[in-house]
Amino acid sequence: MDKINEAVSYIQNIYSQEPQFGIILGTGLGGLVKELNIDQVIEYEKIPNFPISTVESHHGRLLFGELSGKKVVVMQGRLHYYEGYSAQEITFPVRVMKKLGIKKLFISNACGGLDPKHEISDLMILEDHINLQPDNPLRGSNLNEMGPRFPDMYDPYDPEMIQQALKIALDNEIKIHKGIYASVPGPNLETPAEYKFLRIIGADAVGMSTIPENIVARHMGIPVFAISVITDLGVVGKIQPVTIEKVLAAADIAEPKMTFIFKELIALQ
Repeated sequence: MDKINEAVSYIQNIYSQEPQFGIILGTGLGGLVKELNIDQVIEYEKIPNFPISTVESHHGRLLFGELSGKKVVVMQGRLHYYEGYSAQEITFPVRVMKKLGIKKLFISNACGGLDPKHEISDLMILEDHINLQPDNPLRGSNLNEMGPRFPDMYDPYDPEMIQQALKIALDNEIKIHKGIYASVPGPNLETPAEYKFLRIIGADAVGMSTIPENIVARHMGIPVFAISVITDLGVVGKIQPVTIEKVLAAADIAEPKMTFIFKELIALQ
């Protein structure tokens, strides 16, 4: 808590306004920043105790400003377990955003599609998840002032926001799926046998993020909405070698649709 409060105090000395919503941008999904009326930019490396993003396309900045007329704080660059961070370090920024005042959290990610209906650059709204990460951000002493020892996960992703987003997509003829996201440690992509296993256990998509942030948000009582961009396919007969360049290209195609849904959804909150 001391580390969280130190980071919060540093930020509030620079930017005193209270954000209503937090947004975490996934790999190749930074275009939303162009829609943001930015008031303040703070580099992660300048914030006390804040982990630093090391992945290509993750800039490592907190952006404060307005989106759809609402005050937001945007993580332009997230943290991952495969970067060497613990689950608590990965989710430290979510704790900080809560203390800054956010009421809801919006998350995006790039992932592999496991549903045969998926095509590259499709969008998938998360309705549930399967946690295959080797660490849990709530392991260890509980932060009692932030949430309960055993938080309920009946609704990991907010049902009302899911329905609102589905209507936005339908009204604007945006192809969208709904499904279950599995999170693995990475950084290697999955083997064909692993893709098959993930499908058998109920996953519709697989990535390397999102669930730790979701767990911490739900621990603190923050409703979460999340969208995946399908950047590659783990479907039998469609599996191809993948490069980061291909992932970024697929994300770039889908990003305007994702940004539109985020903007419209935040306007409704």
